[in-house]
Amino acid sequence: MPLTKLVPDAFGAVTICLVLLLILLGLLCIAYSFYFQSHVRRQGFLQLGYFTGPWIIRITFILLVIWWSIGEILRLSLFRRHRRILSGLDLRWQENVCKWYIVSNLGFAEPCLFLTLVFLLRAPLNMESSGGGGALSGKWNRNTACYIILYCLPMLALQLAVVLSESRLNGGSGSYVKLPENFTRTYSPVIIDGDEEVVALCTYPLLSTVILGVFAAVLTAYLFWLGRQILKLVINKRLQKRVYTLIFSVSCFLPLRIIMLCLSVLTKAEKIVFEALSFLAFFSLFCLSVVSICLLVYFPVSDSMALRGLRDVDEDDRTVTEERSGALLLGPQTDDSLSLRGRRDSRSSSQERYVELSLFLEADN
Repeated sequence: MPLTKLVPDAFGAVTICLVLLLILLGLLCIAYSFYFQSHVRRQGFLQLGYFTGPWIIRITFILLVIWWSIGEILRLSLFRRHRRILSGLDLRWQENVCKWYIVSNLGFAEPCLFLTLVFLLRAPLNMESSGGGGALSGKWNRNTACYIILYCLPMLALQLAVVLSESRLNGGSGSYVKLPENFTRTYSPVIIDGDEEVVALCTYPLLSTVILGVFAAVLTAYLFWLGRQILKLVINKRLQKRVYTLIFSVSCFLPLRIIMLCLSVLTKAEKIVFEALSFLAFFSLFCLSVVSICLLVYFPVSDSMALRGLRDVDEDDRTVTEERSGALLLGPQTDDSLSLRGRRDSRSSSQERYVELSLFLEADN
């Protein structure tokens, strides 16, 4: 069924509303993180600062989500129809916007999102160096940012190659291989509702989607392994639920997005089915982003703020205070809780406390 005016407008309006809510949530979490950092430094709660190691990477994760969401708005057909914002651009510029979207979102924003998510989960498992390194070290944020960019470069290069080689991959001038248009097409020139002006609607190249799918599959498998390692450090059922929630979200929403993007190549960009598949693909990653921001940014800060009544103590009492911090959040030990004392050496103790306060733990009031 071809597009009518109502269908793309409805999908576009809902997408914009969800993006605005996502951006608002992200900005509130960023402000909350900065407030917590200033609160720790101003009030002298150095023990709380012990648990805020990855705060820069958490904010980076939110900024990447905002970047991705803005790209999702620019791809909407809503702005290309009936002489709206992007319809005033030359057709060549509309095509370039679609190419930029593929490189920016599928080549950079989404791979960086997946990598940042993995590094935030991996942080508690980092072996501490002799100088108190690991995710509690100031170097961890800088090193992690470098690793994220480094690991994302191959994906960026591949997506850029697909976009720049589009004409040569589908039998254009100077072509060296013949592939169906669906493999490389980043846009589709159409005339909607009888308008005389041709507009370019963004599409998802199958080759780009497959590349992203392979990348997401590898990281998902690695995430499952990380989840098993983290569960070994978890000490009560509440922590387990948070770990399971995040793993379930990744294992469900990421494959769903890839499947929707792959199915979108089977229909034309001017059809209702394409708009529906594109929206479902967006909504899948939207849900994953909301869950990740709540579990990896908001809850750690909220849990740490619950400990703001703990004052600094002498160095001799540092270990006792940290253990009491965990006990304060955990409450009384139950039969389903693992012992804090019987199964940890000094290194694993520090790692478990980090899981408790910097990753998933919700304060018991």
